[in-house]
Amino acid sequence: MRRLLLSALVALALTAPAGAAVSIRNDRVAIETHLGDKFVFHSTIENHGTTPARDLVAHLNVVDLSGQTYVDPEDWSSQRTRYLQPIPPGGSTTLAWPLNAVNAGAVGIYVAVLPRSGIPVPPATGPTIRVRIQDRKTLNSGGILPLALGIPGALGLLALGVRSSRRRARTRPSA
Repeated sequence: MRRLLLSALVALALTAPAGAAVSIRNDRVAIETHLGDKFVFHSTIENHGTTPARDLVAHLNVVDLSGQTYVDPEDWSSQRTRYLQPIPPGGSTTLAWPLNAVNAGAVGIYVAVLPRSGIPVPPATGPTIRVRIQDRKTLNSGGILPLALGIPGALGLLALGVRSSRRRARTRPSA
């Protein structure tokens, strides 16, 4: 009985709409940006089946392509999981994925769609978008330059003022 039930579940999993009936395409194949910048891409999930695609979840994934940098996907986007409304047969839904360029280098981002039920089927995955993040070399990182120059300058002027007032006090004639 258990074996029959397991076979039925596997057969159901193999026909789940997240497999062959759903595909993902993106609005671009590559993105060039700078460290610290924000960027957005759009992915469209299409239902090629004859019944509505229901109870699906789309998930954004970020991976370092160089193998040299640890990538924490939560730092890249706070909106990485989307629970989809039913997609009618022949219909589609488009999602905007906002991201932050956290590490310089090359990363791959892609969207996977899978059933919310957790049925063990391979997720439908979209093509990888290659993101190239240029390191930002700036003299005024985070707007700190005025502060970095202003505080020592103010302290210098204060020291000169104290020194000058001491000299005047020493050179004044006593009454």
